[in-house]
Amino acid sequence: MAEWNAYYRNENEEEEQEEGEESGGDYKSTGRDSLVFLVDASKEMFVKGEDGQPSNFDMTMQVVRSVYSSKIISSYRDLVALVFYGTEQSKNPRNSFKHVYVYHNLDEPGAKRVQDVDALRGGKGATLAAETMGSGETSLGDALWCCANLYSDIKLRLSHKRLMIFTCRDDPHGGDSTKDRQARTKASDLKETGVVIDLMHLMKPGGFDVSLFFCDIVNPPEDESELGLQLEPCDKLEDLQKRVRAREQKKRAMARLNLCLGEGMNIAVGMYASAVTARKPAPIRLYRETNEPVRSKTRTFHTQTGSLLLPSDIKKAQTYGKKQIVMERDEVDAIKKFEDPGFFLIGFKPMEKLKLHHHIRPAVFIYPEEDEVKGSACLFSALLTKCSEKNVFALCRCTSRRNYPPRFVALVPQREHVDEGKVQITPPGFNAIYLPYADDLRTMDPPQFPSASQMQVDKMKEIVTKLRFKYRSDAFENPVIQQHYRNLEALALDMMAPEDIEDLIMPKVDQINNRLGPLTDEFKDLVYPPGYNPENKPAAKRKTDDAGGRAEKKAKVELPEDELRAHVQNGTLGKLTVPVLKDACKQFGVRTTGTKKQELIDALIAQLAP
Repeated sequence: MAEWNAYYRNENEEEEQEEGEESGGDYKSTGRDSLVFLVDASKEMFVKGEDGQPSNFDMTMQVVRSVYSSKIISSYRDLVALVFYGTEQSKNPRNSFKHVYVYHNLDEPGAKRVQDVDALRGGKGATLAAETMGSGETSLGDALWCCANLYSDIKLRLSHKRLMIFTCRDDPHGGDSTKDRQARTKASDLKETGVVIDLMHLMKPGGFDVSLFFCDIVNPPEDESELGLQLEPCDKLEDLQKRVRAREQKKRAMARLNLCLGEGMNIAVGMYASAVTARKPAPIRLYRETNEPVRSKTRTFHTQTGSLLLPSDIKKAQTYGKKQIVMERDEVDAIKKFEDPGFFLIGFKPMEKLKLHHHIRPAVFIYPEEDEVKGSACLFSALLTKCSEKNVFALCRCTSRRNYPPRFVALVPQREHVDEGKVQITPPGFNAIYLPYADDLRTMDPPQFPSASQMQVDKMKEIVTKLRFKYRSDAFENPVIQQHYRNLEALALDMMAPEDIEDLIMPKVDQINNRLGPLTDEFKDLVYPPGYNPENKPAAKRKTDDAGGRAEKKAKVELPEDELRAHVQNGTLGKLTVPVLKDACKQFGVRTTGTKKQELIDALIAQLAP
């Protein structure tokens, strides 16, 4: 009979799912994400920037290539398409639209597509684009209509539909009111079908005025900060990549819960994983004859009769007091359930009460869900503002899912921050930090070591000050994962060798030595005895004298009282060896309780300290 442990989930597995794995997500919609790149192919897009800067078209192709590569790694089942408008040549289903060139249909990204986009980069890419597509008249309405047909031809269920327009022309039709009206009508039709239209406008001489035309094409922003993003054009590749990454990344809630602030006062919030441990994908087992993926099935049979057991035939049991307690699955579910999922406010605490050792697992991000309960965003914003002003955190009881045990969490306020380009760095909301129970705290019994003197502490402070730098987690990539995907990319794209990666977690020894200067040697002189090198191997034992059969004894070295008192005042007694310390104790009549080095030092300090 199966044990209860076979039914209860492993705690580590629960944590991994709560960190944001899709297997444990409670999403509104299921299906694949889709993304269409609609790129302007006019002559203005191929003009190179100042000081050798790449053209807008080249920057766009680098971003498209980056998204293709990231999709292959993170979500290879998503659908991606690449469409050019304002071209001289036409290529689209049934060739219904002039000056629209469908370079890639809406399909899963692959190595061949990455190679196609690579061919459009740089000077050779601009020449190839001119030969293949050319630049001609522009009709954004026809381009949007063509993209709508790409979506309608897909028979799969799509959870998110997004269209990104890349252009440096704020008035693509040159004041043609008929084409402007057609584009606005088609954009409205796309929005009604659930397609989100974003504008990735690029820098052009004289600036980019969104209000001329595109303010009626793109989807309205959800808040004021997003409007700021749409008003600023991109003039650098890094800015464009940040903006595209922020748009195309999935923002799915791990769970949608109620935050109960009191009796009858509930607001809807979503739990999001802001950081998830990146892992290499698990290998896929293939059938060696056909290379098709194989599926594994598990069935349970009776040990005596060999008959197949159904789930209803299996019960759970727990041995207690040499007796098996048998329970049905429904009874186990009832025992595991404490309360309905949600956050329940207990009170508020000053931020000083929250300690670093309280952080026992990755935190989750809390953001209001206005679609679930009207007014949630307003009340959530007021709560966030007041907690931030008073420098307090909200203490809550959290049950993230049904049949999950409740945990105490600290809701720490986080205000919104944007950079110089009005790109959001940190969103406004609460970070839910899981707090430990009393059972989780352990009493440590650390080993006893000699205490450092004040001079040693001060010298180490100087070293720490010299080596301090501003840490950003996004500045360090996992070298193992990066090398893994570089190798896969080289195999998929038939490259001669994988691209070299820079191991960013390796210490920069030369830079460290230049910063420290003589501090390292000074610290060694304070800590280690004279002539001691911690990097050398311990010296070999002396061999016995061939003539006498014994090693010669060293003569005793007596320290003057002034020199010994100087060592006591400077805290450098640790430099002396144990035999010298023993002789000093005998010389000055110091009684010791033991023969260990620290005991001898303590005895001398107690006798000779002023």
